[in-house]
Amino acid sequence: MSKVLEFGEKVDEYDVRVLNEREIRAGAGILFLFAMISFLNSWLIGDFSVTRIFVTIFLFDFFIRVFINPKYAPSLILGRFAVRNQQVEYVGASQKRFAWGVGFGLALLMFYLIVIQNVIGPLNLLVCLVCLGLLFFESAFGVCLACGVYNLFHAERAKLCPGNNCELEQRVTIQKVSLVQLIVVVLFMGLLFVVSNTPLISEGMQVALEDEVSEVIVEEKDCTVPEFAIAMGHEEKWKLHNGCTDKVSEVIVEEKDCTVPEFAIAMGHQEKWKLHNGCD
Repeated sequence: MSKVLEFGEKVDEYDVRVLNEREIRAGAGILFLFAMISFLNSWLIGDFSVTRIFVTIFLFDFFIRVFINPKYAPSLILGRFAVRNQQVEYVGASQKRFAWGVGFGLALLMFYLIVIQNVIGPLNLLVCLVCLGLLFFESAFGVCLACGVYNLFHAERAKLCPGNNCELEQRVTIQKVSLVQLIVVVLFMGLLFVVSNTPLISEGMQVALEDEVSEVIVEEKDCTVPEFAIAMGHEEKWKLHNGCTDKVSEVIVEEKDCTVPEFAIAMGHQEKWKLHNGCD
């Protein structure tokens, strides 16, 4: 039983328990993908059902990581399978446990807010963005932000950090960013600004906006669902994406209080609040 509930692996070369950083980054990438999907689903169309499912799974996954054994966490099992042909990169387990404890706390808070209490407001938005940020930095850069806080609360400093950044004293030439490289980045940002303001793009955005807010007369379009969409069981999705949705029949619903709260007004999110609370 003690083998099941242990945290990290014991490797002869190291005096601390270790985990595989490649597996951890892969697991973070998997969670980030589904976290972003659920976030966009909530933010853009006001559907929180996917978010509630993801938060529940996220909480379950991190409970296993922190309180049972990381090797049995579903996301890390998938991550291990994905990187099984890559060389292992050992990192200290203790700082990862601390970081995942932070993640579990955030997941527990989100579960209470959005699953149990059905709270829709700035607090769960902030928590969601923090989680996305932590997952993104871990998966994209191999940077564990919460691990950086570990040393503030522990007398014994973290060992075996990813990329050896715990012991890194000076950067070699290939790690340094030159002035020319900084100029290239600035020019790239300038190009991005110019491209986004060209007539072709700005006029296209204006036309899309006008189509959204005003009625236009269009020819009746062919809304025959193609065979591939039928075969995939995506008839309704195809109709939605091609503007062929049927008119929704009117239903009698209870009139709800759609008074926009002060925090949404202060943030300039009146329309988003109405969308998320079914007050369009």
